[in-house]
Amino acid sequence: MLERFWSAAQQGRAIAAGDLDPVDITEAYLEAAAQAPDVYARLTPERARGEAMAARERARAGLLRGPLDGVPISWKDLFDTACVATEAGSRLLKGRVPRADAEVLVQATLQGTVCLGKTHMTELAFSGLGLNPMTATPRNAVTAGLAPGGSSSGAAVSVKLAMAAAAVGSDTGGSVRIPAAWNDIVGLKTTHGRVSAKGVVALCERFDTVGPLARTVEDCALLLAALEGGRAPDLEDATLKGATLLVLEGVPFEGAREAPVAGFEAAVHRLAKAGARIERKALPMVAPAMALSGVLYAPEAYGLWKEVIEADPELMWAPILERFRGGAQVLAADYVAGWAELERLRGEWAAATAGYDAVLLPTAPILPPDARRLLLDADYFATENLLALRNTRIGNLFGLCALTLPTGEPMCGISLLDTPYGEERLLRLGIAAEAALN
Repeated sequence: MLERFWSAAQQGRAIAAGDLDPVDITEAYLEAAAQAPDVYARLTPERARGEAMAARERARAGLLRGPLDGVPISWKDLFDTACVATEAGSRLLKGRVPRADAEVLVQATLQGTVCLGKTHMTELAFSGLGLNPMTATPRNAVTAGLAPGGSSSGAAVSVKLAMAAAAVGSDTGGSVRIPAAWNDIVGLKTTHGRVSAKGVVALCERFDTVGPLARTVEDCALLLAALEGGRAPDLEDATLKGATLLVLEGVPFEGAREAPVAGFEAAVHRLAKAGARIERKALPMVAPAMALSGVLYAPEAYGLWKEVIEADPELMWAPILERFRGGAQVLAADYVAGWAELERLRGEWAAATAGYDAVLLPTAPILPPDARRLLLDADYFATENLLALRNTRIGNLFGLCALTLPTGEPMCGISLLDTPYGEERLLRLGIAAEAALN
């Protein structure tokens, strides 16, 4: 069924016009997903069929609830689903069955979206590479044998391989944007606190965010609205003309590989041709903020999960276990001081970027590494994981919203960073950039 490859927005419009049956498209996705145990941890076929049939009746009656009513969506396996296991990619949580849906799933269901099931992810969302030998590692949808990116690995692959119209993931240090970039789709990291995290298995509550992965910027805008129970921003007539964009020099390019940089620079050239004014400079607060990562991430993650982990540490893959345990030695005083310093640096970032419409950088400074080598070489895993997360983490540390777009160079994304709660402006810039890049 070719409609599986349509964008979520296209499907929604076709359903509203009576040209696409929600039941038919749902069945097509369920059939495709059933053949991909490396992508979906579990499907929810009864729920999906019931929701699709209800959407069909609303469409026939002219009572659609929104632009994605009847459109099938995948959900990362850390969003609670009532009476269906939610295990966050971890054998530690095997058999964990919530009583209620996550708040964002409730909202999206009220908007008419169809829940196809739960996608695979890295253990407790604590890696940017997407490998999970304890449950399953999704394939890279662009090049076989490479890492899919994580931690929302199955989410991105489900979209790229047309096993869902769009997906919902989470992003603590890059977990929406890295798999989106490495599978050549669009990913939106929302501002911390904008989208409800109630009923979402936490990693670092002060950094965790919920966001969409999709084929287009329009899809991300519509899915964000569905997650919030609101209205999507008006994306009509968006343009790059008159926009001033800052290429963030320095840290994002340190140790960067040739292909991601080439893809990024070619994309920046096309944005300039579309009318954007491009400036370039390094910002002095970036490096000291990055240096705080070890003091802020692992201690909170280990603090949340210590008792569960140490009860059965053998159930975790060693590199992920080591990442968690790295937080055990950080003093509470250093953690508190680290957050105070980060808040000060956030103020410096805001002042330094106030004159720009967005900040640009390569989404990841590396291409997806070889998955087999990552499994066999712990040192290689550690260095590649840190590099993979390096650029995306800038957005999390400074509390920004961020959008990654395909550049046209395979598995190379370009990211646009905007101010906290600036998603509406970012999406308008994003759809104009998407048009220029395509």
